[in-house]
Amino acid sequence: SCTVKTCWMRLPSFRSVGDALKDRFDGASRVLMSNADAETPTQRNDASSHRAPRRDRYRFQLRPYNPDHKAPGAKDLVYLESSPGFCEKNPRLGIPGTHGRACNDTSIGVDGCDLMCCGRGYKTETKFVVERCN
Repeated sequence: SCTVKTCWMRLPSFRSVGDALKDRFDGASRVLMSNADAETPTQRNDASSHRAPRRDRYRFQLRPYNPDHKAPGAKDLVYLESSPGFCEKNPRLGIPGTHGRACNDTSIGVDGCDLMCCGRGYKTETKFVVERCN
């Protein structure tokens, strides 16, 4: 008899992909884009002159916004502009702000009062609710 071995490629679990993306997001660095250092491509007469090798397709340099930081690697996440503040209301950008929202004072996540109230402080309120069951 013969034995057949089949190997299948598969994706990692959704949780591990999400964790890896979150780690990269948390480590993302602000950069400045400079195309002044790019060389002008040499003119070629063949039909493939418009096709550059993939690694040379975009000739610009990403420099760290803070010169004390290292330059980003090929797999690092980067951003050009800081996100707007979501604490204060900004109708032009469609940001409702966080004033008056309910938060969870025991949570350390995005629904937690420390994060949601943006350091402004918050008031706790205890309610006793009587409901009929069934």
